[in-house]
Amino acid sequence: MSGVEGKVVAITGASSGIGAATATYLAERGARLVLGARREDRLHAVVDQITARGGSAVGAVIDVTRREDLKRLTDVALDRFGRLDVLVSNAGTMAVSPFDELRQDDWDAMVATHITGLLNGIGAALPVFRRQRSGQFVNIASTAAYVVKSPQAVYAATKTAVKVLTEGLRQESGPHLRVTLISPGFTNTEGVGKGASPEAAEAAARQRDEIAIPPSAIASAIGYAIEQPVGTDISEIVVRPTVQA
Repeated sequence: MSGVEGKVVAITGASSGIGAATATYLAERGARLVLGARREDRLHAVVDQITARGGSAVGAVIDVTRREDLKRLTDVALDRFGRLDVLVSNAGTMAVSPFDELRQDDWDAMVATHITGLLNGIGAALPVFRRQRSGQFVNIASTAAYVVKSPQAVYAATKTAVKVLTEGLRQESGPHLRVTLISPGFTNTEGVGKGASPEAAEAAARQRDEIAIPPSAIASAIGYAIEQPVGTDISEIVVRPTVQA
């Protein structure tokens, strides 16, 4: 199946930012969506917006750090649409802070969301894709996986892990599966600075207002990877503001 129309796409972190923008972008192009997020009210608002415009979407309240929740997300796709064509692992947290602040709960949250959450998605979707002999993983990393800047070391480490895991999965995927890494640069989402130290949050918000690109820019890159013909795998896309060094 080529293109976007008719494909069943599951998206984590779909209640705002890149996830919500991607859901809207794909729905407008005929995808059938299974949207997962923790915030039930925000999730249902995205689903309602899509369906009000004639799109096809269903929501599932999930936490990507819970293995059973990702299994439930894929089960919803199978029960509702009979298949799953794409899993977009987008859920993320960016609680950056200097090491000296010892915000270990934040470190744990980034590891659990970006690394464990990604692995939980692979564990849930890979058996489905193998049975179908088709499927695509789209994993969201960051330009922080390429350049480490203080005080983002833990965040950068987890996004580097996403990059490495994606490449390893691609090498093992075989001829029937596709694996894509999308690495956004500075993007205007509500997560920028959220949970960070006051100084880091202020600096991030200031930079966001000056240079950030809209989430729709990342959504169109995801759509580009999904719409490629059968047998064509877009392995890696980096999308950043032109002014970002």
